[in-house]
Amino acid sequence: MSADYFLDTNILLYSFDPADPRKQRIAKMLVDGAVHEARGLISSQVCQEFCNVMLHKVATPIPCGQLADYLESTIYPLIRVLPSPRLFAETLLIHQQTQYRFYDSLIVAAALESGVSTLYSEDLQHDRVIGNLRIINPFVG
Repeated sequence: MSADYFLDTNILLYSFDPADPRKQRIAKMLVDGAVHEARGLISSQVCQEFCNVMLHKVATPIPCGQLADYLESTIYPLIRVLPSPRLFAETLLIHQQTQYRFYDSLIVAAALESGVSTLYSEDLQHDRVIGNLRIINPFVG
């Protein structure tokens, strides 16, 4: 899988959230680079979490038709890591090593499996290195 970075769900969500224009601008830049320059990717988990939040947890849920269009144009081309027994086994090892919650460990495992060098996430420890993966909070600073 040729890409530079993995996007956690929160990056996609911030690209829709006008509450913090700076975070929205950074998130949009990362998503645009992922899609238009093939620099980033996600896992199926990120797609699922994104849909759940956009349909049920935001102040104004996105209409299904608009979500379907966004999935088709932006999300589906980025999904490069799918569930597998090996992914879940690696997730449990990461959970043991880091004490991250299961779903956070699954994000890290998917990023590692994809072979990227950077995981962009606001929710994990900024600048932590796990294997060949560096976790970066793009909103720091």
